[in-house]
Amino acid sequence: MIACCGLDCSLCEAYMATRSDDDARRAQVAKEWSVLYNTDIQPEHICCDGCRAGGRLFFYCDTMCEIRKCCMENDLANCAECVDYPCDILRGFIKIAPEAGESLEQLRAELE
Repeated sequence: MIACCGLDCSLCEAYMATRSDDDARRAQVAKEWSVLYNTDIQPEHICCDGCRAGGRLFFYCDTMCEIRKCCMENDLANCAECVDYPCDILRGFIKIAPEAGESLEQLRAELE
């Protein structure tokens, strides 16, 4: 359940709310993320089966995530497989989500 960016989808609040089909949890996540990301996120937006699962995606991951878009265009499971690792976009993301960088470093070590 490692996303293109290195985050663990199984730990994502949107993924967990979707898996449990919990509307109260969706509402809570939407409220928290609206404040955190300074945008309007509605409970119906909180629906995601995981970045690489091929199902429903949180709208940001589906339409706006440059990291996921790049991996999909280059047929990569995640950034750890990229010859340009780490690119500037990924470096910026890892600054705000260091756990993603740690995950990708582990995956790269396994590839060697």
